[in-house]
Amino acid sequence: MTATLTAPTGGLPDAPTARLLLPRDASEEQWLEVRRTGIGGSDMAAILGLDKRRGPRRVYEEKHGYSEPENSYMRWGRKLEPLIAEGFEEETGLTTAMPPGTLVHLEHSWALANVDRYVLDGHVVAPLECKSKSEYLADEWEDSEEAPDGPALQAHWYTAVGGWSHSYVAALLGGNRLTIFRQERNEELIKELFAHAEQWYQRHIVEGFPPPVDGLESTKELLAALWEVRPEAVAEIPVDTAKSLRAQRADLKARVKALEAQLVTVENQMRDEAKDAEIVKSNGTVAWTWKQNGNFSATTFREQYPELAAQYVKSVEVIDTDRLKTEHKDIYRKCRGRRLLVPAKGL
Repeated sequence: MTATLTAPTGGLPDAPTARLLLPRDASEEQWLEVRRTGIGGSDMAAILGLDKRRGPRRVYEEKHGYSEPENSYMRWGRKLEPLIAEGFEEETGLTTAMPPGTLVHLEHSWALANVDRYVLDGHVVAPLECKSKSEYLADEWEDSEEAPDGPALQAHWYTAVGGWSHSYVAALLGGNRLTIFRQERNEELIKELFAHAEQWYQRHIVEGFPPPVDGLESTKELLAALWEVRPEAVAEIPVDTAKSLRAQRADLKARVKALEAQLVTVENQMRDEAKDAEIVKSNGTVAWTWKQNGNFSATTFREQYPELAAQYVKSVEVIDTDRLKTEHKDIYRKCRGRRLLVPAKGL
């Protein structure tokens, strides 16, 4: 069973280079406020571009007040932590403990750590980072001797803040199997992490300069959620900026279109090689497959088997958006996504 540790406010005997900044039983508001004052483990992975769900711009906005509504991914991640820690104990024979709260480095007041679990061997010897991943992402965990970059970096950050000699990453994959990685302390990496984090903290948190946006889908979602849109409001920008962005977009779209055509050509060559076979092998090894297991075409089914299709039609409940738009125009508008449209006519 997971133990519970306590520590004096002035320091942590089991974390050589850290002290307790905020106790575990602090309020959610206090925790969020403290989290905005520094760089934590998940922040480090994000500002270095190693987190597909959070980029540097999202970290910046969160430090300056933006708060993402809780989603099922976050909620189930927390619910599964105790089970992952229990599985870790069963697999390793080690004991885990609940940390006393948020840690802060003794010399770097902006270096924070919210460790999932402590690993004990008579005393605290390492931090444990717990992850739950879908079957879809299992390959990047099971086909490697090291944890993926993001979680690995997060655990390395905890060794940096706490002063431990190693760390662990445990991941529950597909809900039914556990994989565990041990990471040794890397002094050269820690030095680089502290240097980069200090510069990032000073520039983007203290001085308040936002980092440039990136190409993450999550950043697009962030930009759509940041502001309460003012209908028909106009943002005036320099002509040079507008022309430059439009030109870059047009060039990239043309290149993407050309590459998509080249890709389809190559894939059609592969289909032609397969002909009526579902599996194509070379020297006994599967080279590619062309199986009839794609999306079901309701249109084809209705056209070719109309009588049978009639037997399998069922009614479903849908929102009457036309009525909603008429009776609750503001709410309808708030629930619509924002679309980026660029006129074909140049500036």
